[in-house]
Amino acid sequence: MASGFFAILDDITALMDDVAVTAKIATKKTAGILGDDLAVNAEKATGFLSSRELPVLWSITKGSLINKIIIVPIALLLNAFFPVAIKVALILGGLYLAYEGVEKIIEYFFHRPKTGHEVVAEIKQDGADAEKAKVKSAITTDFILSVEIVIIALGTVLEESLTLQILTVSVVAILATVGVYGIVAIIVRMDDTGYKLIKSSGDKGVFAGIGHLLVKSLPVIIRILSVVGTIALILVSGGIFAHNIEFLHHLLPNIPSIIKEFAIGLVAGLVALGILKIGKTIFS
Repeated sequence: MASGFFAILDDITALMDDVAVTAKIATKKTAGILGDDLAVNAEKATGFLSSRELPVLWSITKGSLINKIIIVPIALLLNAFFPVAIKVALILGGLYLAYEGVEKIIEYFFHRPKTGHEVVAEIKQDGADAEKAKVKSAITTDFILSVEIVIIALGTVLEESLTLQILTVSVVAILATVGVYGIVAIIVRMDDTGYKLIKSSGDKGVFAGIGHLLVKSLPVIIRILSVVGTIALILVSGGIFAHNIEFLHHLLPNIPSIIKEFAIGLVAGLVALGILKIGKTIFS
């Protein structure tokens, strides 16, 4: 009886060791996507009142966890019974990411000054509705990036047992959410931490200097993350197309992959944006 119990413990320990190894490999392979996820969501989780930053971030984090709970079992089932559906889902997600990235670029370079009544309407929309819209956008983007993270993680354990696949993908999904949004929380609270350091030190000494540095650094970091997040959206989408469409995978092999993937994502975003504009014009 005792020997059987210890044998079970030994099996569990061996399984956990395997999960640790495979999860480490999968996390390394998804590091690029996790970096993109961080850049995108740090930019989306800012721009709120200080008192609303953590509640908004918690709403996005809960949405991200729900995304993972939905994606992980579906990815495992599709991989077992209908693997081609995963590729289709990735390509559709890539189109959405490309569209969002290109839309931001066009908005930045070609936006026109708002007239008086538009400014008034925008002010009226601020508050709860604007917050909900930004949270919804962040969760939607997180969903697409989560699909990519889960599928890459799953791809590292395709030859392993189903139990190891489930545990590895689940661990990576949890680490992705906790890690990304934990870092985002630290970033968005930099200025408040800086103000507290300045206040507690009487605006004198080393701690006051650190406080001022934190306060001044936050806008710069947010601007950098905004640019990096936009580029990341296009790069991730281009990578999805390049890795899942055979023609694009072999297209222009002498060009560095990062340039090719960015160009593919940019073109895909322009096409998606054009189709959406035409559709809106027709149906309006």
